[in-house]
Order: sequence, then structure tokens, then C-alpha cells
Amino acid sequence: MINRSKWATAFIYLASICVVLVSVYPFVYAVSTSLKSGTALFNTQLLPSDADLRNYRALFEGAQPFGRSLLNSIMVALLTVSLALLMGVTAAYALGRIRFKGKGLLLVCILSVSMFPQVAVLSGMFELIQSLGLYNKAIGLVLPYTIFTLPFTVWILTTFMRELPIELEEAAIMDGCGPLRIIFQVFMPLLWPALVSTGLLAFIGAWNEFLFALTFVINDTERTVPVAISLIAGTTAFEIPWGTIMAGSVVVTVPLLLLVFFFQKRIVSGLTAGAVKG
Repeated sequence: MINRSKWATAFIYLASICVVLVSVYPFVYAVSTSLKSGTALFNTQLLPSDADLRNYRALFEGAQPFGRSLLNSIMVALLTVSLALLMGVTAAYALGRIRFKGKGLLLVCILSVSMFPQVAVLSGMFELIQSLGLYNKAIGLVLPYTIFTLPFTVWILTTFMRELPIELEEAAIMDGCGPLRIIFQVFMPLLWPALVSTGLLAFIGAWNEFLFALTFVINDTERTVPVAISLIAGTTAFEIPWGTIMAGSVVVTVPLLLLVFFFQKRIVSGLTAGAVKG
């Protein structure tokens, strides 16, 4: 048992409170601003005196089809997560359970893909998207998102796959199970914490991505929400609808908060599994 002094405990609690305040305040400020209108947008009062939902109505009734953009983001993020997890878990089985030469080098090469900045591969990715006929289509964003999400997913799932007992695999082989059946019927129930944590990170990455969505899609009905929010603008700083922009930011953030809250226990167990052995 770790013995801490009262000062150390007080410092830990104080530091935790500071981290929570710094993390939560921007969202609280966004919610507060989204409920203001007129000159109230420019005052420092955190709790609005005359709160209303006109900014949220303007968000969905404006020139930009924000509701359609929201559906596009949901579709793209879900497809990205599904493809990344499907390919990631099968690749993790090969890299984590099967012995072959060059496995370590292959894993490093896979991870190195995620080291390239998006702008470095933007022109090549643009040519690929255009040649496949996916330009100006929301579903076309699934390809670049999956490419950049897959290395991290494979790396994390491979680490978890290595920790699974070899006896389970041997028993499944003795029962006549093939590789796919071992993956999806034997290992998959044990990998749920890892799948949830990596899937959530992949969802957040696809949900918030901006550069590819701005470059590969120009049709308003095919845009995703980050680009849709960026196109809400006015002619001058005082004419920019800050309340509507904040309302869009709140609407985009709420689904992520709900996902984290709903899968909180599995995320924690997935991130800490394998940390202690013996």
C-alpha cells in the first residue's frame, strides 16, 4: 500500500481539479455562448441572463444543410471504425499469434504510415480519390480515414492479441476451428475492451478530421460537420454568427461525450489491460 503525506494528497487533488477545470471550461463556455444572442455574445458573463435556442434553430435552418452534414459525419465515422476494426483485428491475429520472418519490421512499417502528416500525402491521396470516382462524395472520405486510422488500430490490437492465452487457441484448433473462427468466436469476446477503446479513438479521429474533408468534398450536401461549421461566416468580425458557430460545436461534441460516458468502463479496462502481469 502506498503511503502519501497529507500535502502530497492535497496536491494530487488540487492538480486533478485544475485539469478538470481546464478541460471542461471550453465546453461550458461554448454551451453558454450558444445560448446567447445579440450584444450578450460579447460579455464575459458565463451564465446567460436570457438564454434561448435561436442559435440552434439558425444552425439547422441556415443556408448550410447542417443536418445532412451531421448524418454524413455519422456515416463516415461508423464506416471508418467498422473497416479499421475488421482489418485491424485480422491483421493483429497474424502479427500477434503467427510466427514468420520480418514480422517486427512489418509492424514498424505499418506504424510508420501514421507518422506522415496529412498534408504530405494530400496530392497523392487526391489523385487516388479522383481515379476511384470518389471525389466530391462523403463516402469517399472513408478510404483516407481508414488508411490513417488502421496503423494505430493494428498496433494496439496486436499488443492485446499477444496477451491472450495460447491454450485457448490450441483448444480451438483441436476442435477443428480455422483462423477466422478463432478470431471472431474465440478471441473477439476477450478483445471487447481493446476494440471499444481503439474504436472510439478511430471514431473521434474520423469525426473531427478537417483537411481531407475540405479538400475532397466541395458539395454542401456531401460535407461533414467540421467543414460545415467552418463555412458559417459573416463579412466582418461583428457579423460572424458566433452563437451559431458555438451551437454547432456543442452539437458536434455531445455525441463524443455520450460515447465516452456509455463505454467508460470498457475504455478504462481496455487501456489498462495487460499493464500488470504476474
